[in-house]
Amino acid sequence: MGWVEENWVTGSRGGGVAQGLEIDMSGPYSTEPVTKIDEVFPQDTNAYNTLFGGRLMSIMDTAAGMVSSKFAHREFVTVSVDALKFRRPAYQGDLIETTARVVHTSTHTAGVHVVAKRLDRSEWVTEEICSGFFFMVAIDSQMKPVPIPQFTPTGEEEQGMWNLAQAARDAMKSAGQ
Repeated sequence: MGWVEENWVTGSRGGGVAQGLEIDMSGPYSTEPVTKIDEVFPQDTNAYNTLFGGRLMSIMDTAAGMVSSKFAHREFVTVSVDALKFRRPAYQGDLIETTARVVHTSTHTAGVHVVAKRLDRSEWVTEEICSGFFFMVAIDSQMKPVPIPQFTPTGEEEQGMWNLAQAARDAMKSAGQ
């Protein structure tokens, strides 16, 4: 983590005025992933007793927003989802372990890789059920894009994820999204 420079400011968020520290940071606040656990309840399942894909996507989107905020200490909204792959179903009563990590950045956008796994309570073994990239844009109180700290890959694995996220982003741009 980089050095923090502090300046006292009066700012507004959501129409209210608050005093606090303005923080100028050259790097991200945290590059650690966020992991959340959700339970599959009856209202989350279809006639086959499996988790609705839309519900899983919502869980994954929430994790992407959380890790983006942890990374940049900003508010984020989802701008796009790419390469979401549903591999296996989850069932009523299963736990869903969702892990999100920022793997790519541009001026206002965090590219987040999200992996969801089901956990059967009788065995407590995880099985990947879905993964994909979520692209989140940092916004201010007026819903305008704001800059975020930049992620710099270190190592082959991080560079590989960066390249995959960049390819997904490029494909979305060329498709006009």
